[in-house]
Amino acid sequence: MIAKLKGIIDTIGEDYCIVDVNGVGYLVFASSKTLSRLFKGEGATLLIETIVRDDSISLFVFADAWEKEWFSTLTKVQGVGAKVCLSILSVLTPVQLAQAISAQDKSSFTRASGVGPKLAARIVTELKDKIVTIPIVDSIKDMEMSTNITPNEEAESYATSVAALNATENPMMTEDAISALINLGYQRLEAYKAVNKAALENPNADTSALIKAALKEFARKDI
Repeated sequence: MIAKLKGIIDTIGEDYCIVDVNGVGYLVFASSKTLSRLFKGEGATLLIETIVRDDSISLFVFADAWEKEWFSTLTKVQGVGAKVCLSILSVLTPVQLAQAISAQDKSSFTRASGVGPKLAARIVTELKDKIVTIPIVDSIKDMEMSTNITPNEEAESYATSVAALNATENPMMTEDAISALINLGYQRLEAYKAVNKAALENPNADTSALIKAALKEFARKDI
């Protein structure tokens, strides 16, 4: 099984690239976010997931170990094949995935090609209690692809999301606040993030106070 490739990017396609490793070209499939970090003619060290089927052997490449872990997690959901998984990873980062699942935000997943309302509902339902952690592997340090977000920054953002889930002893209170903001016209995911940030900063706040704090957060963003 192939777990990592180090070579020169020979070709970049819509959902794949070809990596030249000592004269041998490997066809690997990738999300658009991973492909955006690759440059033709430049070297790269790539994390690989090998999927073996009766009629094919396919290689899937990832920008970092966290994205690879999400790929493995998502493909365990019935109806989420490898190509659909790449479509999801093309529109949602690991942090956004964690937030969307925690918020039970189905609309974020329907943005991905091949994901309808029923499959989106299945994903958020089956993974609602799942926490995907970042594997500690040396290959993260060896990545030769450029990115504006470092693994440490992604980890910090994700840790904040996880902490927010435990910010209040009454999950229904935060859900009531989220529902109130949705009724005011805010999207579920942005309402979820604002309310949970408010709950993290004000652990003793009631529903009304959470709503007011979340609205202040929205107001600061609009300035």
